[in-house]
Amino acid sequence: MRHVRWAAAIFALGATVTLTPADAAPTYEILTFDDLNGWADDDHAAALSVFQDTCADIKDPEWATLCALATSQPSARTFFELFFRPVLINGDDQALFTGYFEPELRGSRTRGGPYQYPLHSKPPEVQNGSTWFSRREIEEQNLLEGRGLELVWIDDPVEKFFLQVQGSGRVKLAEGGAMRVGYGGKNGHEYKSIGKELIRRGIYEPHQVSAQVIRNWVKRNPIDGHELLRHNPSYVFFREVSEVPADKGPLGAMNRSITPMRSIAVDPAFNTLGGPVWIEKGGAKPLARLMIAQDTGSAIKGAQRADIYYGTGDQAGRAAGRIRDRGRLVALLPIQTAYTLAPGG
Repeated sequence: MRHVRWAAAIFALGATVTLTPADAAPTYEILTFDDLNGWADDDHAAALSVFQDTCADIKDPEWATLCALATSQPSARTFFELFFRPVLINGDDQALFTGYFEPELRGSRTRGGPYQYPLHSKPPEVQNGSTWFSRREIEEQNLLEGRGLELVWIDDPVEKFFLQVQGSGRVKLAEGGAMRVGYGGKNGHEYKSIGKELIRRGIYEPHQVSAQVIRNWVKRNPIDGHELLRHNPSYVFFREVSEVPADKGPLGAMNRSITPMRSIAVDPAFNTLGGPVWIEKGGAKPLARLMIAQDTGSAIKGAQRADIYYGTGDQAGRAAGRIRDRGRLVALLPIQTAYTLAPGG
């Protein structure tokens, strides 16, 4: 799911977090399950079910053994406690949690009425890694019009822009049913934050900017707002994701559907994709929960950095947009791996 966008905070200023320098060796500390605040109160069976969705895709013999055992355990909590050890990676770093979601837009497979704003598939001349025309040039010169590249027509150009930032989403169709669209490529220009641009212009202070604030400003100021969107030269193309039923979650980095409030995006340089991760998030709505690392993101860097998947639609988007909290992440690693990384543990 992750290609261009990320957490609502990225629309504004991007994530500010203390990271271990790239050339510094990670630190590892083995904890006990008693050290995990709220561990006994979690729904371990729910986490185990999500873990089973992707554990077979982890390319490591030790993990493969655990995947086989996961299907035969009468107690999910006992399974995790018996075969894993909690490992705090780079525990001196400042942890940062943000949230993300799958947008749901209104649209139609045919143009008409309010449905005037197309999502396009990638033109054949656009090559991965190359630079094509900018957003402004594409729109002002109508470079995509009349070429049969329209996948679906939606009813709001601002929501189209935010979908391009997010990278994937679901479109509720006027004729019934839904279409899921995923990232299909881009024009090769780097994303420029329109949140930062609003701050540079003195319209908002940094602490005021969020995805919803940007949406509202653009809709209140349609002429200046449209020009603001063109400040971002990146233009994203889509593809129809027909292999994923509309009632399932979008595909994560492991090419499997992700699960609201059980899937997180992590930095795979530190945390195993498909592996369990215990999170303790502070903030206005604290959260202590066993999550499964099934996604990644360009803004998700460092061992103590995670993006929580909140689900599909406006309600999930509002919840995700409020998240920018501290806390800690603790990876659950197979016992042998844990003691190899922290032999003194």
